[in-house]
Amino acid sequence: MYPNSQNPFVVGTPIAPERFVGRNSLIATAFDLIHTRSHLAVWGGLGTGKTSFLAKLASPETWIEQGLDPSIAVIVRFSCEEIEPFTPSGFWIKVLSLLKDSLHTEPELQDQIKTVLVESRASRDSLRQFLGQLGQRKKFLVLLVDDYDAAVFQNQEYSEENMQLFLSECRNLAIYSVEEKRNLSIIVTSKKRLNDLSPPLNINQSPWYNHYLFKQIKPFDKTEIEQLLQPFNKPITAELRQAIEEIAGGHPYLLQIASFLLYQNLRNDRPPQIEEFVREFESSTKQFFDNTWQRCDDKERNLLMLMALAKLRGRLHERRRYDLKDVDLIFTQSERNLTNLEEQGVIKRAANNVNIPYLFTSSLMEEWVIQEIWNSDEDSLRNRQREFLNLMSHQQTENMRNAIVWVGNHKSDVLSALKFVYPIIDKILKFFVV
Repeated sequence: MYPNSQNPFVVGTPIAPERFVGRNSLIATAFDLIHTRSHLAVWGGLGTGKTSFLAKLASPETWIEQGLDPSIAVIVRFSCEEIEPFTPSGFWIKVLSLLKDSLHTEPELQDQIKTVLVESRASRDSLRQFLGQLGQRKKFLVLLVDDYDAAVFQNQEYSEENMQLFLSECRNLAIYSVEEKRNLSIIVTSKKRLNDLSPPLNINQSPWYNHYLFKQIKPFDKTEIEQLLQPFNKPITAELRQAIEEIAGGHPYLLQIASFLLYQNLRNDRPPQIEEFVREFESSTKQFFDNTWQRCDDKERNLLMLMALAKLRGRLHERRRYDLKDVDLIFTQSERNLTNLEEQGVIKRAANNVNIPYLFTSSLMEEWVIQEIWNSDEDSLRNRQREFLNLMSHQQTENMRNAIVWVGNHKSDVLSALKFVYPIIDKILKFFVV
């Protein structure tokens, strides 16, 4: 169907700016803030496209599309995870080193930065000095910092006191340096909102993050999904959109993987079989689901297990079920945790579902959680029982324990029920193959 064509879908690496899809409103917001030398904090779960978004902002073509001259900006882009272990001095060295490398037309300024680096004087104050010099040259710095989470977690070389000082210095640089702040715009990304990650606040001071406008990078909407799927050269029907919603829920990473695998098979004139495609997709997303699970806290994991067990119970034969009472009450009492999972792209709000107000973003994530439940040995089950008591009553905890044991003892029934995903995959494959 697609002979000798390069696969247009990207897996395992950030999306190049020329292949970037959607996020038009977020891009426009970023450039509005850059224009006024203001600051933006973008947050979202794993695989939602934060790194690709920063690469898009750094592209000269994007600046031209937004009606701005890219030559007036010096763009420095890096990830805090590149600074290992993270320290304030490592941060300022990274900024100044990349700033030096970006000043191709300013050899004198490059030499000055090089001297500061050689003399180990990289700091907020030295950056402030160079911001002033950029302003004299009618230029300004756009600092694009990925994975800013690293700056709000302690390590052996980065104490809470160091952290408080560093975050205070960044805020001071952004808003209090009257002249220099006109020459600086900062955009950071993180996996959670900065206020949810931050160290304890000093009630006598303003929060270190309040100079940022906060924006969440959300799952793709219908229009963005259609843009992503354009290489297939097929109109997206309502039925197909619903099937894709079941499998990937608008999650960019999951959509890219599913599309990559499908395109690969179609290009080889080898329409994939349902079970084969499911195995390929599961294998390709296993690490993603595992990382997502590991990033959840105990209460969030318990809610995901409860959600998976409740959904599974509804798919089992009525004579082959376990008891889960008052599930809706548990969810009602855990709204904040559920909202956090939703914001991370793990779950989504269900339409017209009173008992279970949320669904898994991907049906395969639901299957993955059930498999995690299978791995519960006696020790882990006892530990989970203690954790369940932070979420539910003693009777509900006992029901939960019995459900986990039941699932472990009836794997054949469970495997049969989990094949609900096959008809969904079948709809997607038939649409593209025919």
